[in-house]
Amino acid sequence: MKEITSIQNSYIKNLLKLQEKSRERKKQGLFLIEGKREIYLAIEANYKFDTVLFYADLISENDILTLFNSNINRIEISKEVYQKLAYRDSTEGIIAVAKTKNFSLKNIQFTNDKPLILVAESIEKPGNIGALLRTADAANIDAVFIANPKSDLYNSNIIRSSVGCLFTNQIAVGSSEEIITFLKEKNIAIYATTLQNSNEYHQENYTKASAIVVGTEATGLSEIFREKATQNINIPMQGKIDSMNVSVAAAIVIFEAKRQRDFKI
Repeated sequence: MKEITSIQNSYIKNLLKLQEKSRERKKQGLFLIEGKREIYLAIEANYKFDTVLFYADLISENDILTLFNSNINRIEISKEVYQKLAYRDSTEGIIAVAKTKNFSLKNIQFTNDKPLILVAESIEKPGNIGALLRTADAANIDAVFIANPKSDLYNSNIIRSSVGCLFTNQIAVGSSEEIITFLKEKNIAIYATTLQNSNEYHQENYTKASAIVVGTEATGLSEIFREKATQNINIPMQGKIDSMNVSVAAAIVIFEAKRQRDFKI
């Protein structure tokens, strides 16, 4: 088993590039996962792994072998190297290098004929994307579509803020036009959250195949979603502000849809 003790090591330098630069993740088809829970969820989602790095003061090699079989490439790293690679302040001493997946709409498969989908358009902040993925997992919906992505889904902050829910959801990425075409072809009703020409969200019927579409607080949804929607919907505000965080808005509508589908809150 190999051991690396210097942050100047060329392999460690390359891992830092993977952690910091989207173009390197895309070029190499690799990304970093930190923490036992996140790694376990990625394993459950059939991600393939290249290497596991561990700091022996925090996790033993035997603990690693409870996650992976003995054929996994393992590298023991020093405290200095671990602290350089670790994205979180507190974690379990394990970082895995995994292979990226293709988030194509072509790979989406539904297990029922009335899927419930969350579509998030042009969301910039990784923390918001992570929160949306947590919401989708909590509601156990059928898929999450990211329209016109502004952030690489393998960004370490998305993995962290989603608490590994990047790996528990069925995800696809595409342009707004591509996603609308997909939904129309599948006869999935589109409910776009916007103030323009909209009904209050609880007045709609989400028991059929439905997609809930959310956008940014700053600019809202694009014109194409507002025009192509089956129905525009809004969440009535009762205070002095006219909008809320996108993940909160998504949760409100999604759990109304789940309630209508006889989900017991």
